[in-house]
Amino acid sequence: MSSAEAIRQTVASMLKGIERYNPENLPTLERYVEIQARENAYDLEANLGVLKLYQFNPQAYKLDITCKILLKAMTNFPHTDFVLCKCLLTQQQLNEVPINHIMYLADILERCDFVTFWDRVVAVPELCTSITGFHDSIRKFVCHVVGITFQTIEKHQLSLLLGGIDDQVLQHWIKKYGWKELDNGLVFIANQDENIKTKNITEKIDFENVAGIMAACR
Repeated sequence: MSSAEAIRQTVASMLKGIERYNPENLPTLERYVEIQARENAYDLEANLGVLKLYQFNPQAYKLDITCKILLKAMTNFPHTDFVLCKCLLTQQQLNEVPINHIMYLADILERCDFVTFWDRVVAVPELCTSITGFHDSIRKFVCHVVGITFQTIEKHQLSLLLGGIDDQVLQHWIKKYGWKELDNGLVFIANQDENIKTKNITEKIDFENVAGIMAACR
C-alpha cells in the first residue's frame, strides 16, 4: 500500500463536519500534499481543505504547499480544479512569486498554447520538478485536445505540442491513444465527421401563447 492510500482514510475523517476547519489538522493535510506530489496521487477535496484553512489561519500559510496544490490541480485539466483552488487565494498571494508564474502557465494551458507552455516550463524547470508525473499529466491533456480537434496532424507538430519529445516517446503516445502514423509524415487522429451527433429539437408552444398573434392577424 502506498503512503497516499495509507493516509487517505485519515484525511477523509478530517474533512467531515466541523473538523474540516480544525487548524490542528494542517500538519497532516500538508504532509498529504507532499505525498501526493511525490507519489503522483491526487485528492482535490483534501487540497481545497488546506487552502480553506490557510484562509482562516493566514499565519499558518505556506507558499511551497500552496504551489504544489496549484500544480497538482493543473495536472487535472480540463477539469475546473485549478479555478476552485485559485478562488481560495487572496490577490496578494496571486501576485506572489512563484504563484504568479503558475497562474501564467495555467492561463497559457487553458488557451491551448502548448508550444509556449512548454517553453515556459523549460525556462523555469525548478517550478515543476517537485511534482512527479507533471509533464505526462499535461501531455494527457494535450492529447485530449488533439483528439477532439484534429483529423490528421503533422508528426513534427504533434511532437512540439507534446513538449518537443523524441520519436520513441512520440510513438508511445500515438500508440496509447490509438492514433495511426501515415507514410506522408502525418498522424491520423480521428474522423471528426463521425463524432458529430445530430439533435432533434422539438419546440412546444401553447395555444395561449399564440392566440393574441392569431387575433391580431384577422
